[in-house]
Amino acid sequence: MSAHEVVIVGGGLEGMSIAAALTRRGVRDVLVLERRTVGSGGTGKSSGIVRCHYGVPILAAMAWEGVRFFENTPGLGFRRTGYVVGVGPENVAALEGNVTAQRKLGIEVSIIGHDEVLAMWPGLETKDFAAFAYEPRGGHGDAYRTCQHFAESARRSGARILQHTPVAALVTDGDRVTGVRLADGRRVSAGTVVVAAGAWSTALVAPAGVDLPVHAVREPIVIADPGKPVGEVPVFSDLVSLQYVRTEPDGRLLIGNSDLSTPEPADPDRYLNRATDPDLERAATRFTTRFPGLPDVSFATSYAGCYDVTPDFNPIIGPAGPAGLFVAAGFSGHGFKISPAVGRIAAEMITGADLPDFRLTRFAEGRPLTSPHPYAGAGEMR
Repeated sequence: MSAHEVVIVGGGLEGMSIAAALTRRGVRDVLVLERRTVGSGGTGKSSGIVRCHYGVPILAAMAWEGVRFFENTPGLGFRRTGYVVGVGPENVAALEGNVTAQRKLGIEVSIIGHDEVLAMWPGLETKDFAAFAYEPRGGHGDAYRTCQHFAESARRSGARILQHTPVAALVTDGDRVTGVRLADGRRVSAGTVVVAAGAWSTALVAPAGVDLPVHAVREPIVIADPGKPVGEVPVFSDLVSLQYVRTEPDGRLLIGNSDLSTPEPADPDRYLNRATDPDLERAATRFTTRFPGLPDVSFATSYAGCYDVTPDFNPIIGPAGPAGLFVAAGFSGHGFKISPAVGRIAAEMITGADLPDFRLTRFAEGRPLTSPHPYAGAGEMR
């Protein structure tokens, strides 16, 4: 049986960010256990959007920290295209309130007009939008490459990463988690066990008496050929028809769904890895209505991923249940852009800080994280 100061279950973006941050803080005896390969779970399906447009102030601040990290770290595939979000008349006050709050955090964002948006996004239908916000430093990056960056940083500073090493269970002694049992029967002891296993986290911690309100939700992504080059357009978040669009490196367009009012539960080990006919019809209808200036668009391919979603669509980061157990899960689609801050915050908490914003107990307390300026009809993910 081996023994370590910290064992991290999950070699995805958040687990690797935490490992890298711990080693930067001088915690060298870190072991990461990944059941497949680094970044092979939800990380590999991320849309990679970089934006700070959140109504929950701490999430906006974490995303702003992420922007500066992506700008200053080469090799992550970050493309600074800008980010535009558009709303209907019922959400103008919320947009203005969110922009004001974000500017107080130092985020570079402004309200812009229809003509400015049309100049950046040719072919866009704007008549049903009442207002737009623009972040010039937004864009998109590559979650897999970012995960590998964190992994290499952690390795260089002494952390060990074992791939193809699934964890079967937590090991407890009385009211304390003392390590993990691997699928092959071996035991690994630890002073702290960090569960950062995305949608697989809930089942892993349940036998230790932790009711983790994290559920897997299937989300399809459609890739479209625009029919003509659109150039380096900003990421566009459409809170009227509830979709988002960004360019791919090859010039195609990635189309995602922003309507999580009726989420589709999924088994993270067994879900359909493509858009269904209804998924495709919904995406095509929304896209062609919004972009009539692209008459020759074709829908080339699709895939699907799983969000690990909490009731308030915000993550759980902190101690959970028995002593020695720490959870970082339930990122609800926000994980890529905030991953640098997640690592820092988790490492600070594991080494003694008290940062309660994302505590698990907020749900039992009836105090979910919510926006002071929620969007009507588009509150999820914001």
